[in-house]
Amino acid sequence: MRILVIEDEHKIARALKRALEQESYAVDVCYDGTDGNAMATTEPYDLAIVDRMLPGDHDGLAIVQNMRNERIHTPVLFLTALGRTDDKTVGLDAGADDYLVKPFAIEELLARVRALLRRPAQQHNAILTVDDLQLDTVNYSVTRAGKDITLTQKEFGLLEYLMRNKNQTLSKDSIIAHVWDYDADILPNTVEVYIKYLRNKIDIPFKSNLIKTVRGFGYKLHGTS
Repeated sequence: MRILVIEDEHKIARALKRALEQESYAVDVCYDGTDGNAMATTEPYDLAIVDRMLPGDHDGLAIVQNMRNERIHTPVLFLTALGRTDDKTVGLDAGADDYLVKPFAIEELLARVRALLRRPAQQHNAILTVDDLQLDTVNYSVTRAGKDITLTQKEFGLLEYLMRNKNQTLSKDSIIAHVWDYDADILPNTVEVYIKYLRNKIDIPFKSNLIKTVRGFGYKLHGTS
């Protein structure tokens, strides 16, 4: 899952990025409303964490309103020092999905992030299953045919994206956009390398191959159930 953090307090932004990356999310950070609005309305994200009060041409409310006006339905978690009921109402009416008042505990923020990411229909289940392959998004475990499989954070993120889009052909650009953050140094064959890593762990030791190459287009995880 790829998350955008728009937060002008650098210390908070760094802490959020570190905590989210430890949970295997790819994270981009913007420190003002101008860059944040540009990223939120042009790049594909699974979730945006947006500070209410931001320097630049757009505050948090304007960013969310612009996203909704452009039919971008990415879940948004507002962060703010404004904790009155009417402040929360304004934020939610602007299009935010949840509201967290500063100061907050990182554990609570992570729990809210997980809840928001579970909301869309295609992401409803915390445990993803394709045939005999199972991925637990809460406990970060993977098994196939009952056998535990150990993955790195990036391998886990790639497999999760493939499983959430079962039987759909995903281009390399789409995979990069959802699994790696914006500033990642991605080489042309990076996706091929990680697909090979996954195949070595979830395909080769077993009777059937789930990861398919669609020549000229990309990859898909093929399953019958």
